Amino acid sequence: MSLLQSVLGQNSLLDSFWGNSFLDTPDAQMDWKETPHAHIFYIDLPGLRKEDVKLEVHEGSVLQITAERKEEAAADEKGVKWHCRERRVGAFSREFRLPEKVKVDEIKASMHDGVLTVTVPKDEHKRKTKQHKAVEIAGDAEQSHASKGLGRFVCCKA
Repeated sequence: MSLLQSVLGQNSLLDSFWGNSFLDTPDAQMDWKETPHAHIFYIDLPGLRKEDVKLEVHEGSVLQITAERKEEAAADEKGVKWHCRERRVGAFSREFRLPEKVKVDEIKASMHDGVLTVTVPKDEHKRKTKQHKAVEIAGDAEQSHASKGLGRFVCCKA
């Protein structure tokens, strides 16, 4: 047990504020912008790969994002001693209602540098949509982009 753990009686200082589960973290931060042709959502999911994330539309208008961060296997690490483990593990889910008059069947999603980008095209003619639809997430292997760092998240909360 590390000195910090013995003094605090916890795995980390942050455990007193948040649990040690990915579920206990606040909702993933999201930015939403509207263009003349689409609604675009940017969701921060640091440390996750597209294979860890599932994106679905329920009831024709509710977008659901689920993800799971698994704990790294420690059994293979002989002679290794962890001194601090603060990264969250576990399941995560967030859902929100999509705007009216969108083309649910044409939703596109991609994931680059831990940011999930969901593009929902607008539809001027409201149509009856399917009740449930899974959306495939494209990844870094399909498109090559240079890292943009945090430059795209400079705005304040509206």
